[in-house]
Amino acid sequence: MSGQDRGWCLRANRWGEWSGLRRFFSIVSRLGDGVFWYVLMGALIVADGMDGLAASAHLAATGVIALTLYKLLKRWTKRPRPFASDVRIRAWIAPLDEFSFPSGHTLHAVAFTIVALAHYPVLAAILIPFAACVAISRVVLGLHYPSDVLAATGIGSALAGISLWLVPGVSLFA
Repeated sequence: MSGQDRGWCLRANRWGEWSGLRRFFSIVSRLGDGVFWYVLMGALIVADGMDGLAASAHLAATGVIALTLYKLLKRWTKRPRPFASDVRIRAWIAPLDEFSFPSGHTLHAVAFTIVALAHYPVLAAILIPFAACVAISRVVLGLHYPSDVLAATGIGSALAGISLWLVPGVSLFA
């Protein structure tokens, strides 16, 4: 990890000292645990029937692959979380697992957002800001370095791109 990565992490983590921001990012992060995405999948089914079910199945399949991939990467890299390697960085909430790289929350948020937007572009005004807030929350809360989030953004984007390529008739550029 570079000094610049640690520096950005320290600056962002200080935002958590403000109770309103800490509460906001804590809620966003917990929603990013899966609740937000499960509710979205259910809402798509209710609102759009079989098309919603197809989109939700696509999201679920992408999510299973994302979960497997990020767990393998975490076990392989074993990068300590920022708060575990720098006493100046505070974990504002408890982490879900031991290691930092990559951010699973960000990887899922990016992959789910891209796949969902391929099916329902009208959701962009909700999904893009939410995914961005999930990514930022992970650094502010002291659970990830910015490089963890940036790498997860790239991995999630690539995974979503492959997922869209494999499913005929679904594209972000349709």
